[in-house]
Amino acid sequence: MIAYISGKLEEVYSDRIVVDSNGIGYEILTYDYVIRKLPALHSDIKIITYMEVKEDDIRLFGFLTNQERKLFTQLISVSGVGPKGALAILNELGPDNLCAAIIASDYKAISKANGVGTKTAQKVVLDLKDKLDLEGTIFDQSSVDVFDNDSSSDISDAAQALCELGYSNTDALKAIRKVEGADKMKTEDIIRAALKNL
Repeated sequence: MIAYISGKLEEVYSDRIVVDSNGIGYEILTYDYVIRKLPALHSDIKIITYMEVKEDDIRLFGFLTNQERKLFTQLISVSGVGPKGALAILNELGPDNLCAAIIASDYKAISKANGVGTKTAQKVVLDLKDKLDLEGTIFDQSSVDVFDNDSSSDISDAAQALCELGYSNTDALKAIRKVEGADKMKTEDIIRAALKNL
């Protein structure tokens, strides 16, 4: 398997790039989130890759980080989500927002991805919520535990109140995560502090 490719960025299209590595041009399928962060043409580049081998086809998919590739492989492990759907979901949300949406069970955010329906989005949340690896994202395990702890009713109440104000589960969760010491604060104080992050 090819884990990554280092070389010169030779061509950029809307859904793929070509990287020249030692005189061989590798076509790598990717998505807009990655393409927006690429360096200039003919620059040195290292792309993390996932290689899909089928009877009649071999394809490389490219990412900027190992975390993106891990999310991609987790997405394609969900029944009904192929590589195209996984790229569409990553493109719609980006890695951090995708993690937030899964943690918050915000399948509506995932269903906004091109070609991904509500049932598939619900399946992604259901299948990946307990398997999600948060290393390398804005979320770490210690902060997730705070939200899963039954004693943190003030945090739960604050999140619910923010949702009632019209914010999505994902946005509410992300805003509260940025509040230092939220697990020791009262509901009203958490809401006030979180609103500054929205």
